[in-house]
Order: sequence, then C-alpha cells, then structure tokens
Amino acid sequence: MTSSDFPSETRSYDLVVVGAGPGGFDAAIEAAEEGIKVALVEKDLLGGTCLNVGCIPTKLYLGATSPVEELEAQSKAKVARGEIEIDFNALCTKKDRFIAATRKAMAQKAKKLGIDIYPATARIIEPGKVEVTHPEEKAVLEYKNLVLATGSYPTVFPGLEPDNETVLDNTGFLSLTEMPESLLVIGAGFIGLEMAQIAHRTGTKITVVDALDRIAVYEDPEVSKTLQGVFKRLKWDIRLGVKVKSVTAENGKAVMRTEDGDELIADKALIAIGRRPCSKDIGLEAVGAETAGPGFVKVNENLEAAENVYAVGDLNGKILLAHAASHQAGYVVRRIAGKADGPYEHGPIPSILYGSPETMRVGLMPADLEGKGEVKVSSFPLVANPIAQAYAATQGFVKVVWLDGKVAGITAVGHHVSGFTTAAAMIVQEAWTVDDIHKVVFPHPSLDEALLGALKAEKQSPK
Repeated sequence: MTSSDFPSETRSYDLVVVGAGPGGFDAAIEAAEEGIKVALVEKDLLGGTCLNVGCIPTKLYLGATSPVEELEAQSKAKVARGEIEIDFNALCTKKDRFIAATRKAMAQKAKKLGIDIYPATARIIEPGKVEVTHPEEKAVLEYKNLVLATGSYPTVFPGLEPDNETVLDNTGFLSLTEMPESLLVIGAGFIGLEMAQIAHRTGTKITVVDALDRIAVYEDPEVSKTLQGVFKRLKWDIRLGVKVKSVTAENGKAVMRTEDGDELIADKALIAIGRRPCSKDIGLEAVGAETAGPGFVKVNENLEAAENVYAVGDLNGKILLAHAASHQAGYVVRRIAGKADGPYEHGPIPSILYGSPETMRVGLMPADLEGKGEVKVSSFPLVANPIAQAYAATQGFVKVVWLDGKVAGITAVGHHVSGFTTAAAMIVQEAWTVDDIHKVVFPHPSLDEALLGALKAEKQSPK
C-alpha cells in the first residue's frame, strides 16, 4: 500500500504490526499465513536496521573482504603470496542492490499474503486504535491485537553525537563510499569490532577505545583475551579503561578527548556504544504500558505490554538480537492464533561475532553459574584441528561448560566457529551428558570435530 492508497475511513484488522524489522515482518507474515487479517506499519524501510544498516550489509562487507585475511594467513604460513585488492565502490553497489532486491521480495511476499503495508509512523490513540501518519495524510487502524516491534537506535551521549560525515554511527559507516586512512572506534562490542575489521581489511589504521577493561565484555573472559590478542597482532591500537569525554569533527578530522585530558585524532570516528529502544512517541500511555531503564517496554510472561498489546525484540530489551525478535514474534502469533497458551519460553539463544576470528556463544558461562552446582569446563584448541590447520587459522578454542555433569553452555573463538552454532544450541538445549556424545556421528575431517574434542576433553574447574 502506497501513500496514495491511504484509506479515508477507519479500517479494521485482526492484527496491526508496527515495525517491519525481523520481529515485525516475521509476525506479519506468520499471522497472514494463519489467515489473520494484518496491517504492517513501517515509517522507514522494510527490513529495519538489520537488513538496511546493520547485520546484513555488515556481513556482506565481511564476506567480500574475508580473502584479505585468508591470504594473509596462508602467506604467514609461507604457502601463498600475492595481494587482494578490494573494489570498494563495486562492493557498495553490490550491497545496495542486494538490500533493495531483498526489500522488493519482502514487499511482494507481503502483498501475495494480503498484508496491507502502511509507509507511516504509528501512534496508539486509545485501546484498539492506532493512528498512522504519512506526510499530509492520516488514517486510523482498529486492531484486535497489536504487535509493537519498533526496534532500537544507536545510543548517543552528550559530546558523542554523530554527524555521519566525520563522526559516524552504524548508518554513517555503512554509507561510506570509501574507507578512511584511519578510524577511531568508540566501543569494543560486536558492532564496533565487526566494522573495525571491515575497515582494517581495506587498509585503514584502527584504534579501539572502550571504558571497560576488556573487549567483547559480554563474552567469556578467555574469548575476549583471544580476540584482543588477534587484533593486537593486526597492529590495532586498543585502549581500554578509557573514559571518553567528547568526539567532535574539527578541520575535517575526528577528535576524541578523554576525561583524563588525552586527545586522539583520526580521519573518521565510529560511535558504537550500544543501542536504545524506539519506544518514544508511540502512545504507550494510551494503553497503560510502562517502560524501564532507557525506555524498554515492560512485558508480562506472555510478552504483553497491555491487554492485546505485545512488545517484541529490541523494544522489550530481553535480548537485542534479530533472531530473538523473530522467535518472540512467532510465539505471539501462535498465541493470537490460539496455538499457544502458556508463557513465552525460549531455548538457549546463540550469539555470534563475525569476522576473523569469529566467536559463538550459547547457554551459560561459568560466571553465570556461580553457586548453582558443580561447574566444570572442558576445552579443545583449534591448533589440533585439521581444518583450522588447512586454513592456517589455528588461533582459538572451543569450550564446553558443564553443570552437574550436563552441558550448560558452549563458547568458541576462531576460524568459522559460527558454523557449528546450531549444533551447539541443540546440545545445550538437550543438556547432553558425556554418554550423549555417542548419539551423533561427527564428520571427519571437519571443524565440528573441535566441538567433539571439547565435549570429550577432561573436565576441570573454571579458572
């Protein structure tokens, strides 16, 4: 539905979905497939942050530039030499075309299922009614059920506001038509580290600054240590425990000043210090919904923010991952369709950092299990895996976390470790014991054997 198709009268729907990112779009599609009459409201682009300025373009860049790291690894092993030249303009064009084609395919799928798409902002005006607004036009949509999936936006603090010319957020970084000679990355989480790797592979000098004492702070400390070692060998300047006072554009450069009075200058700066929910101005007060912290919408055990009003994905703050949003959306639709009546439950939700090396984590780590039983860990070094050797990428390990003799979590860092994330999630979900190892035949040779090796390795108390 285009802006010219806006109805002059009020229209009624079984389900109105606000936000067309992974959670919202999946909710709309799954509901329509159940025969539910759906309206999907999106003020910007189908696919949300993930498709347009987040997960997908970042992975397209990482995939296209990965030969740089692969050749460098084989060169260090003295079995290959040469040079990989990245045509960044061509890569930008490929990225834009792929994303546009994906959006087109999404719109076609929604249309085929009879979903009405409103390119508009949305605001709840009273229980059962949402006002949608497009420039110069408005409409009221009545709903039986409402799913709010408005996502999140980059966190901004005073003094660190991006202008997306010199001081960038993720949108500004992914809009660059050429990479700078030097990049200052504020924030050593997944967004900052993945984007820093992209820039590094094109020849950019990288400086990473974080207020915390290690990079990738939500990962197991051994994983963080391994990552930091790899990036330092790439000659990244990593500065931890640094409190940034401001980052500003001055004379065409990005200038960072710390609370201690130090100053760093780079061609560009990337602000990657987290994300906040898009909960402002959507009319939550009209249905009595409440927020917590920086604006996360409070939900009950059924993901309801109010009667017949659901909040999913980044908006409720449970887990800020696209696949978590999609999983929550699926539950909500099943509940609306009468196919689920219990509280929302989810199994272990995987987390992956892409690049070289990769990290994966699923389930609980030793720090999460203190005081909950007998905790042991077993691990396997990638240097002993033939596939890691074949790719000359032997740094890293696989670690299994055991609680009272059952697998409670698995993490890994190294070459393509994301490849066995689903297997790891199933192992954690089923809480394998040592005897369960024999239920599955692991292929040889494969990177998966590193996971098997960690499952078989001697268990030790965590350090």
